[in-house]
Amino acid sequence: SIGTQAGGPRSEKPGGNSKHVSVQRDRKEETLLSAAQKVKEAGRDFTYFIVVLVGIGVTGGLFYVIFKELFSSSSPSKVYGHALEKCRSHPEIIGVFGESIKGYGEATRRGRRQLVSHIEYVKDGLKHMRLKFYIEGSEPGKRGTVHVEVKENPERGRFEVRYIFVDVDTYPRRTIVIEDNR
Repeated sequence: SIGTQAGGPRSEKPGGNSKHVSVQRDRKEETLLSAAQKVKEAGRDFTYFIVVLVGIGVTGGLFYVIFKELFSSSSPSKVYGHALEKCRSHPEIIGVFGESIKGYGEATRRGRRQLVSHIEYVKDGLKHMRLKFYIEGSEPGKRGTVHVEVKENPERGRFEVRYIFVDVDTYPRRTIVIEDNR
């Protein structure tokens, strides 16, 4: 029902002829609409909640993978970095290749050499990993292939070096053993 009122609190000014209109609705109609709107809003809110949860889950998964690859002691990049540092500090390697030793992986189609080839396998219930990468020094034309194998230590939960050796690819060919814990 809709009703109009003349006068009211605003018409107390002397000489003012204003009308005040108030609109009233049935309370039943208003509660039915608000109940339907509440259900609709609750469904929309729940959908947004699910989308946010999925987004948080995907983001958490990405952070886990990035953390595991970059900061874990068992990642191929960590093993590569550790082995390259041992090569750079070994006196026989410095004598053959020179002071400034750089390491690189397999060449890709675009000519980048960032991919260090590695194989992970399980032997006797322990994880093993083999890596192969290449080194060059300041001596012109001197190149070598580095072979690394690491094995998981069950007490520490970390990889330990089984062996690191370098095959000198140029004449005179020979193998330089950096570490051998077999």
